[in-house]
Amino acid sequence: MATAANPYAKYLADRDPLDVLGETPARLKALIEDLGPARMKESYAPGKWALNTVVCHLADCELAFGYRWRQVVAQPHHLIQTFDQDAWAANYSALNLGTALASFMANRIWNVGWLKSLTAAELAKPASHPERGELTLHQLLQITAGHDLNHLGQFEQVVAAKAGR
Repeated sequence: MATAANPYAKYLADRDPLDVLGETPARLKALIEDLGPARMKESYAPGKWALNTVVCHLADCELAFGYRWRQVVAQPHHLIQTFDQDAWAANYSALNLGTALASFMANRIWNVGWLKSLTAAELAKPASHPERGELTLHQLLQITAGHDLNHLGQFEQVVAAKAGR
């Protein structure tokens, strides 16, 4: 898959996207527990979202991506609708971190179970993304898995900074 279509390809490399998608909930939960509530208000870099905002973002993405995947399977050559992640994040500060994590975990487990039920032909179904062009469902899963690894890396940066203090 071309890097232009998948901005997260460097994170995924040759890993199986379904393995990454399945492993993310436990990894995310462990990182959050390691950091504790106070550290979740920190960011991995100046001007970037705080980690608790990233968890809310992941919860929202899981809803959006699960819907997209199902639409790709259900419709011939689905046209994917994009969303503005910053606009969606506008109210995250009013939301509960525990609820966001629980939502992400439950939806991810549900989505991975559904994805594992698909045939090779369903995973190969094409869709059109307004920003990324023509993609198969499998390629969408590669993007999501790389997205997971990107955000998990942000948490790991804060954990590493904690260890260095």
